[in-house]
Formats: sequence, C-alpha cells, structure tokens
Amino acid sequence: MDFEIKYKDAMARIGTFETPHGKVTTPNLMPVVHPGKQTLDVKKFGAEIVITNSYIIYKNEKLKEKALKDGVHELINFPGTIETDSGSFQLSVYGDIDINNEEVIKFQEAIGTDIGTSLDIPTAPYVKREEAEDDLKITIERAEEASKVRKDLLLNSVVQGSTFPDLREYCAKEISKFDADIYPIGAVVPLMEMYRYADLVDAVMYSMRGLPEDKPRHLMGAGHPMVFALAVAMGCDLFDSAAYILYANKDRFMMPDGTLKLENLIEMPCSCRVCTEYTVDELRQMSQEKRAKLIAEHNLHISFAEIRRIRQAIVDGELMKLVELRCRSHPFLLDGLRRLEEYQEDMEKLNPSSKKSAFFYTGYESLSRSEIPRHLRKLENVKPTSKNLIILPHTRKPYSKYVNREYIKKYTPKIATYYSNTDITDYSDSDIVVADVPFGIIPLALDEFYPLAQNESPAIHDENSKKFIREIIGEYSRKYENILIHNKVVEKFDLENLCLVEDELILPEAKVTDFDRLKTIADYQFGTGSGESLFGNDPDKVKIEKSRKTGKIRHVYEGDDIIVNMRASDGFLILSDLGAIRLHKHLEKPNMRVVVAEDSEPFAKKGKSVFNKFVLDCDEKIRRNDEVLIVNKDDELLACGKSLLSSYEIKDFNTGQAIKTRKIKKFQE
Repeated sequence: MDFEIKYKDAMARIGTFETPHGKVTTPNLMPVVHPGKQTLDVKKFGAEIVITNSYIIYKNEKLKEKALKDGVHELINFPGTIETDSGSFQLSVYGDIDINNEEVIKFQEAIGTDIGTSLDIPTAPYVKREEAEDDLKITIERAEEASKVRKDLLLNSVVQGSTFPDLREYCAKEISKFDADIYPIGAVVPLMEMYRYADLVDAVMYSMRGLPEDKPRHLMGAGHPMVFALAVAMGCDLFDSAAYILYANKDRFMMPDGTLKLENLIEMPCSCRVCTEYTVDELRQMSQEKRAKLIAEHNLHISFAEIRRIRQAIVDGELMKLVELRCRSHPFLLDGLRRLEEYQEDMEKLNPSSKKSAFFYTGYESLSRSEIPRHLRKLENVKPTSKNLIILPHTRKPYSKYVNREYIKKYTPKIATYYSNTDITDYSDSDIVVADVPFGIIPLALDEFYPLAQNESPAIHDENSKKFIREIIGEYSRKYENILIHNKVVEKFDLENLCLVEDELILPEAKVTDFDRLKTIADYQFGTGSGESLFGNDPDKVKIEKSRKTGKIRHVYEGDDIIVNMRASDGFLILSDLGAIRLHKHLEKPNMRVVVAEDSEPFAKKGKSVFNKFVLDCDEKIRRNDEVLIVNKDDELLACGKSLLSSYEIKDFNTGQAIKTRKIKKFQE
C-alpha cells in the first residue's frame, strides 16, 4: 500500500492511501460499527473508513454466513474502506478465544475486508516485565505469521509492550521487518481510562522511534476528540473507538475539551443538528434508546469536526497551538503535553523548517516547540563580527527598521546595564541583537527570517520564560568580551549582578546593511561561511533588487547572473544556478546533499522532480521546505530544489516526491 504525504506539521502529516474500496485521508477517525447492531449510518458524517470486529462475525453463524456470501461491506452496509479487528479485545477480556492467528487472517480475507489485523496479545499497563516480554514474543511471532499467510489483504501489525518504553520500541522495530501496511499502537485504552496521558505519550513516542515513516499509524481505542490533537502531533494517523455510542448510552456529550453530562446541562452544547433541533428537556423526556442515538450523532459530529480542524491546523502550521489549547483543558492532558517536552529531538526531526503561520507563544510549554531548539542550533552558525555585543529589548517588527541610535539612548544617562572585561566607552563597532520571548536572541540581520519575524508573545512574561531568556543571554554572551544590555531587558527578565553605565558611550547606528543581512541569513540558513561563499566580501560586486511595495530584498545578482532569490513568505534564500554551484563548492558533503541513483541523474538535470525511491542518501539535517543540493554518488552537482519531506521520511518512503527540483546551468568559474 502506498502512503503519500501532502502536508506536515510537528510529527503530524496529512496523507492519503488507497484500498480496494477507496482513498483514505489521514488523520482520520474510524467509527466502530458493530456487525450485528448498527446504530447510525456513519457515511452521513463523512466516514471514509470504519472498523468492525471479525471475531464477532466469526462467532455468530448468521453474520458469518452472510459475510462469507456477500462480503463484510454488504453485511454492515458500508461502501468505503473497512478495517477489521481480530478478536484481540475479546482475548484481553476473556483470556482466550476459539480461533488462532492463521484462521483469523484467512477469515478476514475471505469476508473481503480491506485491512485485517493479526491476533496480537494486548498486555495491560503496569504488569510485570516478564509477562510483558512473554506476550510480546507471541505478538511478534504472530505478526510474522500473518505476513506470510495473507495474500491480497492489507495488514495491520500491532505494537505492544505494555508501559515499558524500550519494549514498545523493540516491538515496533521487529514487526516493521515484516512489511505490514498499517501499524496500530495497542493496549493504550486503560491508560486513557486512567487519565495517564504522560504514560500514553511515552508509549506512543517510543513506538514511533521503531516504526517506518512511510506507513500510517493507528492509535487503537482513542476515540475521544480531546486527545486527537496531541496524538496527531506525535505522528498518529488513524483513530478508532466505540466511544461515540458508549458515551451516548450514558447520556454523555463528547466535546473537544472534555465531556458533558446531560443531567448537568441547561443548554445544548454546540450547533450540530441535534443541538439546534432539540432542547435539553426534550432529550430528557425521550426513551433511552432514542436519546442515545441522538447523542451519538452529536458525538460523531464533534469527533469529525475535530479531525477537520486538526487537518486545517496542519496545513496552516498551527497544530502545536491547537495541541496546547486542548491539553490545557484537563490537568492530566497537560501532563501529557509536558511529557512531550522530553521528546524535542524526535519532534524536530520531522517538523518543517517553514510554515504559513506565525509562532504564537501561549505559555511556557510553547518553549519546547521544535522551532526554538532549531533556532538556537542555527544561531551557532552566525559568528561574531565584533568583540562587543549590544542586547536590546524588542520593538515593533521588523526590528532593524525601528531600532536606531536614538532608541538605544532613550533612557540616557542610565542607558543600559553591562558587564565587560575592560572599561570602554566606544561601542560603535558592535553586534546588535534583540532579546525577547520566545526565541531568546535575534540578530537584527535575521529579523525578517521565519519564524523570528513571525512570532507573538504576551507583554507580561511568566517566570519560566524569564528564566529561559536569562539562560540564553548568558550562553550567547560568552562569545563576546564586552556586553552592553539595555535597562529594559534587565528589568523585564530580572537580570542580576550587572553594573549601571552612567558615562557617555559612543554607540552604533544600529543599522543592518542589505549585504550584511544577506551574509548573516546565508550563514544561519546553510552553515557558517556560506554568506561569504555566496556573496564574497565586496558589496559593490553584488546587485540587490528590492520589492517596491515592501522594500524587502527579492533578488541578488552578480553582474547579470542571479545568485539567490529571497522568498517573501519566510525570508528564506532560494538558490539559483550560480548560488547552488558556489554553495556546493563551499559545503562539505553530506551537508545539504540529496544523493540520487544513476537512473535519476538525467531527469534531475532536466529539472524533473526527484522521487523517494531514487534517493540513495541524504543529509539527516534536511527538513521539509529546506533548500537542498541534488548530487550523484560521486558528489557531482546535478540540480537544486526544495525538500518536500524530512531526511527521515525520504529514507523510509519508496513512493512519492522527495524534492521539487530546479535545473541548473553549468557556470564556468
């Protein structure tokens, strides 16, 4: 089964895959449909895929006969994709079932299901390790057996391991060897029922470390919309649950931020059909069966609406903002979000380098988003140009437009707080940066680069963010001998043990030339020294064209040859032929490289897209939307382009586009 990614944010992806009964878009919800007692026509709510239980069908002679004769799609009256469970749930409840793994795989194939499931052993949370290991051994053996038994059946292979993170990762790696089509993460329902969301995050994230990127992942039993956003951000693509009807049977309304009881309501909670056509009193006066059906309709409406909102958040690059909003609706969900902070590195590997939306700081948990550690790492590429540093408070954006000598001297004579190795008064030769939440340090030359130019935070800072900025200022200042810090920065972030300057100082104009801006951006984006390799050291040899409307840089030439363009949306430099050739000469391999197979070379040279299956290797630092150099195995430059996936996805996927390619001419320099 081919899985193609369309959009990315955090570890989330909007993707599509085909089954014999249609296309499925992820992330998506699979309503559980009981084969013997259907409650709602889920097609009306936009369901593309559902899940039903093959073991229940197998055990009921009437259902079994009809399914074998007419197929499971006819049995449950659903024309789209159907996934079937194998009886593992019944196995976990009753301890034994009268069907083996091979039989249930063959039965699922016989009734025409699209996606079948091996008979794994669901291991409850917090069991002894020996029990978890014994169950895991059987699960892995059955996954291998299922891969050999199935013919045309698309196959689920379930990750188990209880609450032992290392067992989760081990299981994921082992079952991945058998090339299943979808990888469910199993036995997590008890964790959600106990509100152990921090443990849920551990189970999911360690499973993800062992699973391939080119296959969908299904979080089994996750059916409440309040957990969807968090799970999607961790890379889960599919959800299933009977929660919509189980909650309805208890008069409970599911909402994106929790659950409401009918007995406590005086108003209906949303604007779905049920909530607009019926009052609370009318529902209470109905029979339990009729009322449950209506509340179930509401629950499905809310669940699918949340899936749609999550997809839009992924497209807009705002998923983590939504995750933070949802997780603050419940203390234990907030535990899950805070546990996710421990997986910064995992998240960063798959997070795009540029997005459509601004970075909105919503609380100190926002400091763990991938954009911030990535910025601090890239900041190491920007080397000091002076021994002096001036740290200013943020102003209106872009900073370089509103920060000037008069702004620096606004609070004369006590203009700033400083520390230095020598008593000096001449700061005319200084590097100038802005300090603020959430990115800590922003050099003026980078004030138009994503996401540094596109971020907003409250004017009143919390103590955690203050501590964070203090640490960044301290670390960044080590590069310099003399540091001048504006009073406003000192007051805002409670900086201590500094001395007031009352002497008259010689200060810089605090302006950034276009040439210096280009070199700084190039170093930040591509690596130390890239600015000099692209533009040299003589600004007179470079011609810069700006937008008449915005005044921002758009094109950079040397003579008649273009070196780079600057992307208006995020300030990224886009390489031309000449720029790609110069950067290829400067950067040692594997930096920025995507190495393609010999068969792909002529197509790359013509500017044709590079597909994942033709990529032999790539720089692991590549992220979605990054500029890349396309080379052959001998490191000969073939083309350049924009990466559509991260390096980890490129290496796992065998289908779909990897690079949107631009052909180059051979400059002779």
